[in-house]
Amino acid sequence: MSDGFALRREPFDLGALGDEEVLVEPLLGSWEANIDHALARSPIDVCSSRREKKVVLGNLGVVRVLEPGRAVTTLREGDLCLLMPFGKCDRYGYAELAYAYDAPGTIGLLAKRSKIPARVLLPMPEDTPYSLRQWATYGRYFTAWDNWRKAFGCWRTQIPDDDPADHLVFGWGGGVSFAELLLAKEAGFKVAMAVGSDARIEFLRKHGIEPVDRRTFPDLAVPDKRDPGFPARHRASMREFLTRIGELSGGAGAAIIVDNIGAPVFAATLKALGRQGVIATCGWKAGMRMTTLRGAECISRHIHVHTHVWNLGDSPRIRDLQEGAGWIPPEDATVVYDFDDVPNLYADYAAGRVESYFPLYQVNPL
Repeated sequence: MSDGFALRREPFDLGALGDEEVLVEPLLGSWEANIDHALARSPIDVCSSRREKKVVLGNLGVVRVLEPGRAVTTLREGDLCLLMPFGKCDRYGYAELAYAYDAPGTIGLLAKRSKIPARVLLPMPEDTPYSLRQWATYGRYFTAWDNWRKAFGCWRTQIPDDDPADHLVFGWGGGVSFAELLLAKEAGFKVAMAVGSDARIEFLRKHGIEPVDRRTFPDLAVPDKRDPGFPARHRASMREFLTRIGELSGGAGAAIIVDNIGAPVFAATLKALGRQGVIATCGWKAGMRMTTLRGAECISRHIHVHTHVWNLGDSPRIRDLQEGAGWIPPEDATVVYDFDDVPNLYADYAAGRVESYFPLYQVNPL
C-alpha cells in the first residue's frame, strides 16, 4: 500500500537489519479487517498518520526466520514464529499502536521478505500436530481469548452463582466471534451465532453452535428515511430477530452478546441483551460510532466491554492453550489465496464472497 494508491505491488527497501531485529520470510498471512480498514483509509489514513509514503500491511501470520540480528539470542535460522501485532505497548503490555497498521516504521507480511523486532515473534510449538494453515489463524483466537475472559468476568460480577447452562451467549461477526463462542460453550453456556449462508450454518452446527440465519431479518440497520418502505421492513426484521433470541434464551434475553460488527446491528444488540447482560466488543467491522440511552443501560445494569488485541505477556499462555486443548480450526476451515491473488482476496473479502471465517494468503513456499 502506498500514498495515493489502494493496493500496489512494488519494491520496498527494508533497510539494514537492526541488532534486535530478525529478517524473515513470511509464509502464511491472515487477512484481517484491519487490512480492509487501511485500504479504505478509514477510520484513519495510515500512510498520513505514520507520515510514510509507503506501508507494508499484514500483521498476523506465520514466518520463517532467515537471519537473527546480532543481539537476538532466542531465535535461530529456520525457526517458525507467529507475529504478535504489537507496534507500541502501554506500561501494562496492551497495544496502543498496531504493528503494520498505525505504528510508524513497522513492516508487515505482505512482502516476500520482512524484518521484524524479535520481541514480537512468538515461536510455534515444536512437533505440533497442527498445520501451518491452522496456526496462521491464531490472531482470531488470541483476540477471542482475551475478550472472552473480560466479558465472562464482568458477567460474573453481577451473576456470581447461576449455572451458565441457563444463559445464552450470542455472537455477531466472524472468526473471532466463532472462537469466542467455543470458549463460552466450554464454560457451559448455550451458544448461538448470526450467519448468512448455508455453508456457514453447516459449519456452526458441526461445532455445536446454534446458527441464527440473518437472512430471515435482513433489515436490522437503522431505517433509511429516504426509503418509505424501509421502516416497516426494519420493524419486521427486529421482531423476527428478537423472537429468535427469546426462543433461545427462554425469554430472558442474551447474557452476553459478542458484537464485532458495530453500528448496523447495535440497536438490535441492545434490545436482545438481557438484564445484567454484557456487550463484548473487540472489533468494528462496519461502523464505530454508536449511541445509547444512558438511563436505560443503567436501569438494565448492562456492562459494555471493549478490548483490543490482547496482552503481549499472555501470548505464550494462549498459544499453549491452543496447542493443548486443540482450540484451533480444522484445516479445511481455512481458504488460502496465492500472493499474486491478494487483490482478489481483498475484493472477495470486501464483497462478502469468502465463505471461510479464516481467509489466508501464502507469500512464500511452506
